[in-house]
This record gives sequence, C-alpha cells and structure tokens, in this order.
Amino acid sequence: MSVGFRVYLKRKLPAADVVEGYKSLPAANVADCMGRLSAISSQIRLLSSPPSEIMVGVALTVKARPGDNLMIHKALDLAGPGDVIIVSNEGDRSQSLVGEIMVTYAQFKGIAGLVFDGAIRDIGAISQMAIPVYGTGFTPGGPFKDGPGEINVPIACGGIHVEPGDIVLGDKDGVIIIPRTDAAALLQEAKKFSAGDHGKVLAAAKGTLDRTWVDKALEAKKCQIFDAVYGG
Repeated sequence: MSVGFRVYLKRKLPAADVVEGYKSLPAANVADCMGRLSAISSQIRLLSSPPSEIMVGVALTVKARPGDNLMIHKALDLAGPGDVIIVSNEGDRSQSLVGEIMVTYAQFKGIAGLVFDGAIRDIGAISQMAIPVYGTGFTPGGPFKDGPGEINVPIACGGIHVEPGDIVLGDKDGVIIIPRTDAAALLQEAKKFSAGDHGKVLAAAKGTLDRTWVDKALEAKKCQIFDAVYGG
C-alpha cells in the first residue's frame, strides 16, 4: 500500500433525501446546531457567482501536496453531480491549485462545488461562473503536477476534519462540514432551529424581539452596571 499516494474509488454516502434536505438551510443555522464548531476557516470564502445561495454536496476529499494539483485532476475525473471536491493543501498560499480550464470542466460535469484550502487563479473568469468555488484568494502562480497525494481519505480543510462522504454545506457566509453519521438526525433539529431563527428576524424588523435575556445574562455573570460617568 502506497500510503501518501493512493486513490480510494468508493465512499460511504449519506441518503440522497438527507442531502436534499439541507438545500434550504443557511450554513449559520446548521452550524449553531453543531455547537458552533463545524465551520471551516473564514479565510476560505466564496470566489464565484452561483445562482443559488446554498451549495450542498457530498465530500470527495483530496489530500494534496502543497501547491500541487495532480490529485485534484484525478478527483475531477472521479467526481460527478452531487459531489463537492474539498481539498487539503496544508494551508499553502503560494501556488494556485486550479484555474479557468479545470473549473469549467467541473461545471460541465455538474459537480456541486469546489472547496480549496489554498488559492486559485483566473479569478476574472471564475468570479463570473455559476459553480460554487471557495478558496483563500488568488495568485497567477500556477501549480505543480507531481504528487503525491490521496483521494477519499480523511483530511483537514480550513481547520476542520472532513471524512469522505460527509455533507459539505456552503453559502456566502462560508462552509461547514456535517458528519455523514450525524446528518439525518441533525437535519430535523436544524429545520426547527432555522424556522425559529426566521421568526426572530421578523420580530427584530418589527421591534418586538425579546431582549430581556441580555440583562439576565449579565446579572447571572455578576456584571456591574453603574449609573455614572467613568472617572467622574
């Protein structure tokens, strides 16, 4: 076995209806139902212009050598509709990992999205494309194509652990990872939370949102409040 330079062709996948269920949920609402510990680094942000605000798909993981995209090319060959190619790049920012040609091919194949812990290039074209593309930024410096790397193994992307087959949910706020084994149970909780959150937005717009919890929290934590001017 060539540990460090290998490709697994199969993944354990979540149920299709579970994946579909997340397509109406903001990433922030789901993240709140996961202890607020599921969001990948805010340095990884949306760089394209998808017509839908929400990206949902199943993780096809790539562990790339920093600045090298050989295994990303192989992942493009393997991926299809409903997949999100998500790439560990060890946080390297020196080389772009993909450009217009690769992203155009991913869009042709109906891939649900691309998430890179690194930079891309050809931002002028990619910024106008419909496929969701997340990355840390852009640089004209191109990638190497030497390997090694791995596909469909556990990775860390943006500081978050990702298993092949996990659900990747993204929107303009960023990207969160939903473990495959928790996805079905979490979905129902997230739907209820999202409905409640929407109700709070409506109340905030009308000025009827309950704010009494703020003073209650301060009192419980023994915060001192003075009806006076500081230093006076």
